[in-house]
Amino acid sequence: MPVAAEAVPERLVAAPRDERGRLVLALGEATGHAHAVPGAGTLLARRGSDMPEFLHLPEGGRLVHEEHAAISLPKGWFLVVRQREYVPGSYARYVAD
Repeated sequence: MPVAAEAVPERLVAAPRDERGRLVLALGEATGHAHAVPGAGTLLARRGSDMPEFLHLPEGGRLVHEEHAAISLPKGWFLVVRQREYVPGSYARYVAD
């Protein structure tokens, strides 16, 4: 979700790229497939967290996944949001890939 640069907290740390050099926003627990940005950019998380929160694409980029077409993203800042699903009788849980 696009956000203004002013909305990004200052105390975030850059998340590392994976072994293929990608910025991984979400990794499928079942398949190992990933929603990832292969190009230039920075993925930021709170210190001590492995959940990315913000993505900065100074030149724009593409969000790729093994099972669907790439999504083009304009340059700017983005809030990383994980989709949740309703489960009767319990709290909403994150969608699993």
